[in-house]
Amino acid sequence: MLQDANALPLLIGDYKPVDQWQVHINTLFYRFRGDQIRSFYQTFASADYRLAHALAADYFEKVVKREKSRGKGVTGHKGGTESGSTDTPAIPLSPASPLTVMEWGPGNGNLAACFLSHLKVLDKDGVVYPRIRYVLVDWEQAVLDAALAHPELSSHRDRVETHRGTVDRLEGVADGSVDRIICNELWNDLPTKLMSRQANDIEEEFLRPNLSEALHARIPDWAAFVRAFAAMDMEALKGFPSFLDDLVWEREYRTVEWKEAPYRKTITDFLKRIDEQVLVPVNLGAYATIKEAKRLLAPEAIGFSSFDAGTADMNVLNDPEKPCYGQFGGQQSFMVNFALAEAVAKQLESGTMTIESQREFVGRSLGTNVLTLMDLIATHPSADTRMAPWEQDRLMLKTLRALNETYRSPYARHLDFPIPLEMPPEEREALQALVRSLTPTGIPDTVAYLTEEELAVASKDLEDIDYDPQSFMIALSAPPSPVDYFHSFVRPR
Repeated sequence: MLQDANALPLLIGDYKPVDQWQVHINTLFYRFRGDQIRSFYQTFASADYRLAHALAADYFEKVVKREKSRGKGVTGHKGGTESGSTDTPAIPLSPASPLTVMEWGPGNGNLAACFLSHLKVLDKDGVVYPRIRYVLVDWEQAVLDAALAHPELSSHRDRVETHRGTVDRLEGVADGSVDRIICNELWNDLPTKLMSRQANDIEEEFLRPNLSEALHARIPDWAAFVRAFAAMDMEALKGFPSFLDDLVWEREYRTVEWKEAPYRKTITDFLKRIDEQVLVPVNLGAYATIKEAKRLLAPEAIGFSSFDAGTADMNVLNDPEKPCYGQFGGQQSFMVNFALAEAVAKQLESGTMTIESQREFVGRSLGTNVLTLMDLIATHPSADTRMAPWEQDRLMLKTLRALNETYRSPYARHLDFPIPLEMPPEEREALQALVRSLTPTGIPDTVAYLTEEELAVASKDLEDIDYDPQSFMIALSAPPSPVDYFHSFVRPR
């Protein structure tokens, strides 16, 4: 962040609240780079299946339990395991009532595909899957088209629909018509303010954008570029050099205009628990989804789940050095303040909100402890040393090979792992051969979950590349980090 207003006077916009520039920049990001999003960051649903399977097992179990409690013909249910084991058989309902499941921000469609595939496997007696209407929701048609084109959604096309709209108000969707809402890593992309307390006043961060001098020199018509940037004129901007990576931001702080920020009392009361001048994220877009979910969910609906990176720890939120947000390829992504989200949900009387680590949610579904691949790599002795990017890639690939014979995915997929050009030629050739040797049913992505059993079986192979089995076994049962991936679940009253 640029502090000196005179250091780079190549202004391309005026000071605005953080959330307004976030919406502007993220709109440009998705329109220019929406098809390249995995080049900048990946989610736990981009290629891995275990979060989707956990959601499917959880949904199936809860629907069957609900129908059984209603006395509507269900005499048993399936267990929520990866193998799809069963207890007593279930009897389909007659007549079968439809069940609408919505996914807000469907990404590349992988979560939907794995959710529906696993639900179908679990539902051997056809009490839930045939009733599903799975609706993909996004404000960009290109995102919906790409998600719908996921190859493993083809067998579920009669179950899947799309709805183009903003998640703060889904026009045309009736009140109380939805049974389940899921969003994965959406809240951190939605409008977020950064606020702090200054004596009796509440201030928020304002930003204004500049462009780097290097890129400015390459733009022949500066005035035309500034006009196109302000208007988000995509056709005109395509005629200029790519600029998202060259934005430089200035910041200042102003008193909050409460007519533009709801939940004044809840936010003000929350900030009284935070030291003066300590910025905290106020995820207004997330609160809007909680409000909309309250409208859409039926009285006995299963509920609303959001998975995202953030914290509910007041000690972290009160830390002036915490990372409030980051940029990935130009996109602005904010840490989720789950503690304030819970307070807003209470104000909205939207239902009971529970917060747990995402890892606990997945592990509970599998009946075992789980660890992310990145957490495993963090236990390697070299993780605390300085490594070149290509050396990090080499460690990742050696780790994938060590797990390759142990891990078995139910989906055959080619791991997309580009080898960087700056890698030494002999290393590059060896690692390209290693990538080709990995089985299609091995770990599908560098962002994936591993079970305790898989790690135990692979421990010897991991030890051969200098992992300490005791270290990663300890990590398996370690509590979540203060800033981590969490599951926020709202169940209607």
